[in-house]
Amino acid sequence: MKILLAVDGSPYTKKMLAYLAANELFSPKNAYTAVTAQMVLPSQARTALGKELVRKYYDDEGQRVMTPVTKYLLRHGITAKCIWKTGKPGELISKTATDGKFDLVVMGSHGHGALLNLVVGSVATEVLASCKVPVLIVR
Repeated sequence: MKILLAVDGSPYTKKMLAYLAANELFSPKNAYTAVTAQMVLPSQARTALGKELVRKYYDDEGQRVMTPVTKYLLRHGITAKCIWKTGKPGELISKTATDGKFDLVVMGSHGHGALLNLVVGSVATEVLASCKVPVLIVR
């Protein structure tokens, strides 16, 4: 099974990984890819910083999120491919899952509820609405 782990470095990512480990969804038989999506910096900031510094910022943020995830997975005998992208997180996770022909997307959620999602939105809600791949949300 090909499993896409949507991670963001939050406590909800840690909770999702712990859930997977506790429920034996970690298996060397599965192929794992961890993906994180970062919002694009405002154009004024990108212009002021320059391309090289902006690229370094995105790489540093991707590494900051992926390093603890990779360590956690390795402690459980799992090696995962790690990718980070820049753009709208919900769209990028859904597109990555569909384009990569994944069997399952697993992600953590804050669990704010429907009313707050109407006001502030939710990456999990967007992934559920747009993803063609089954999604497991851990709260």
